[in-house]
Amino acid sequence: MKETPSRTAARAVVVGGSIAGMLAAAAVKDHVGSVEIIEAHDLPDGPGPRVGVPQAAHLHLLQSGGAEAIDGLLPGVLDQLLAEGAHRIPMTTNTVIHSPEGWYRRWRRATHYLVAASRDLTDHVVRETVLKDPRVRVRPRTTAVGLLGDRRQVTGVRLHADGQGETELTADLVVDASGRASRTPQWLARLGIGGLRRDRIDSGLVYASRIYRAPVPTRDWPMVAVNADPRLPRPGNAGGILPIEGDRWHVSLMGAPGGRPTRDADAFEPFARTLRHPVVADLLAHAEPLTEVSVTHSTANRRSYYERLASWPEGLVVLGDAVAAFNPVHGQGMSVAAQGAAALRDLLRDGPAGGPSAGLARRAQRAVARPVDLAWALAVGQDIHFSTTTGRSPNLADRLLHRYVGRLSRTATGSFRAATALTDVLTLQAPPVTLVRPDVLLAALAGPLRPQLDGPPLTAAEHHLLNSAPKRPR
Repeated sequence: MKETPSRTAARAVVVGGSIAGMLAAAAVKDHVGSVEIIEAHDLPDGPGPRVGVPQAAHLHLLQSGGAEAIDGLLPGVLDQLLAEGAHRIPMTTNTVIHSPEGWYRRWRRATHYLVAASRDLTDHVVRETVLKDPRVRVRPRTTAVGLLGDRRQVTGVRLHADGQGETELTADLVVDASGRASRTPQWLARLGIGGLRRDRIDSGLVYASRIYRAPVPTRDWPMVAVNADPRLPRPGNAGGILPIEGDRWHVSLMGAPGGRPTRDADAFEPFARTLRHPVVADLLAHAEPLTEVSVTHSTANRRSYYERLASWPEGLVVLGDAVAAFNPVHGQGMSVAAQGAAALRDLLRDGPAGGPSAGLARRAQRAVARPVDLAWALAVGQDIHFSTTTGRSPNLADRLLHRYVGRLSRTATGSFRAATALTDVLTLQAPPVTLVRPDVLLAALAGPLRPQLDGPPLTAAEHHLLNSAPKRPR
């Protein structure tokens, strides 16, 4: 059975009801007559867990570059997210970060921000906003099993729904936002399009996470992170505390082969004490665990270079984790998906009315690749320097760049200019090339202007709140 759109209105099909899928729907809905979101599972009515998102148990944050992209796609959604309990954390004013080069200062002037919330809440607010539009609807318990069309033009998708067998759904534009499990490489091969280059770079990191009742009000409480140092002769491990809605802390610990965390709840806080500084463990001693420990091994950086293919069909765009998935320690996934969706929206907005124009799909795929390029350079540029990493080893240029960025990071512990330059890039709002601007080079050459801190830069008020909170009985 085949369903076709009317002759007067274009139809878009989005594969995947993830946040990337919802943002893709937001990107295209004003430029087509209708949007069909194909989702393999039921979607929750509220801010509950969504089936098929195991990484939701771990820390999620929106870099300011991604947050602004989402608010551009869905005006007002950030205000709604904050109204429902998310935190807007100014950087570096409210971040306590122990880098391999030392503690970053909490400069009084905030230049960027993070949005911190549980993944369930972020998904819910974005999903609810998108689905208010009557042009967008979801087909739950339905799986996309192939593409319609040929190597020149994709004309829809083949679907399999529970109890209904296989059907065909035609469309003027198909967007694959199905995540790491994307089947687009296989679907393209069936259309006769081969030669896709794919990379997989894996540091072997394992994530263990749980949620705690915070011992203090979390409004204006800082994000706390202890980063791994690849130079140390030990397995790289890291950890962080992110304040989320409901006066809770979302805590994630990470460890490489030879020093990985486990699901053992009794071992969670002792593992936190093995980090390069015990601040995370010290804070958790005052907090009450609310969940068991969730663990994931799926932390490899994976990328498909669709934008480099010699042949690309009209009517198909891939974005989000279906293009590139990152080691979650870098906090880039949602932001890159949002920037990719915004790039697609911009191309549709600047094109002729009535739906996708000729050549749009290739232009969109190249536009989607630009924020991916930035995030990929940041993630891989860090992960390749750990001895446990497979898939690529650092070459001479990588090592020289790593030494320079390390010097710049050390400078950032005592230089507002260097800290701002690094934050511009880490929040996905400037390309890495900005780190070699003359003023930044001079700052790195001069080194930090203030002495390094000898401990975490918690304020006197934060120390007082923490010290007045009783420690949890053991």
